Amino acid sequence: MIPPRRHLPSLPGLLALEAVERLGTATAAAAELNLTPGAVSRALQEVEAQLGVTLLIRDRQRLRLTPAARDYVAEARRALGVLGQAGQRLRAGGGAESLSLAILPAFGMHWLAPRLRDFRAAHPGVRLTLTTRLRPFDMEAEAFDAAIHYGRADWPGAEHLLLMQEEVQAVCAPGLIAAPLAGVEGLLALPLLQIESRTGDWGRWFAAHGLAGQRPGGMLFDQFATMQQAAVHGLGVALLPTFLIGEDLAAGRLMPAWGGPVRAAGSYWLVWPRAVPPRPAMAAFRGWIAGQVGDVVGPEGLEPPTKAL
Repeated sequence: MIPPRRHLPSLPGLLALEAVERLGTATAAAAELNLTPGAVSRALQEVEAQLGVTLLIRDRQRLRLTPAARDYVAEARRALGVLGQAGQRLRAGGGAESLSLAILPAFGMHWLAPRLRDFRAAHPGVRLTLTTRLRPFDMEAEAFDAAIHYGRADWPGAEHLLLMQEEVQAVCAPGLIAAPLAGVEGLLALPLLQIESRTGDWGRWFAAHGLAGQRPGGMLFDQFATMQQAAVHGLGVALLPTFLIGEDLAAGRLMPAWGGPVRAAGSYWLVWPRAVPPRPAMAAFRGWIAGQVGDVVGPEGLEPPTKAL
């Protein structure tokens, strides 16, 4: 049941309030919303008048939300996410046969994309929309039906399915190492490449090979694809997921720098909002991908859909 209109603020005012809560100033909110600061200020005044509650503490050039207003924005943000999801499904073709997924670029390209033809053949009526996302986000507030996420099963408000436990291997171009290394410590004298969101990976890798207490620096990359090419062209030793490097190893473009694969700190998960009622397209995709990972991670690695920890 839709609440009385007096409890519903205007959408411009709600968007302005949400932006100010995140960004801290009317100027920053105006830039994001493509409005003038004056228009944002008027929208904020209108939403306060509509709700009959003081929402903002005006401190010179900065705006601070009251504690009650912050709680209100958190709820409103989830509602805006639901509206966004509905609009995205409508644009994609509407109704229960559309499916919007947020994917990680490397995993999406090398693991998911090669398998999607099988899903399309089994479910030709489902329209898929794939969007690349590198950073974690609020599952309840984003306009996605589901996301593929790396890490642990700890997303608030989400349920999850394990897709793959990641292993990483230290690799480099054949010309980078003139002679076989005498020991794992020899890698410390070489340039190391790493992902900026996983700067602790090298320390864990060295510890797994018996050299604890290391936290080496190195050239930073935001995506595996770029780092992989840097390694191929001899810029350094890269710690890369094994599912990415099979072709480069087979073709001789990369070689193991030392040792074998090591279990990474995180895994790949399919996650979806707990509060959103399941739709046929999402149920079909979940069932299909569960069948795919049954052959990849083995019976001991596959977990049934469950609530996040």
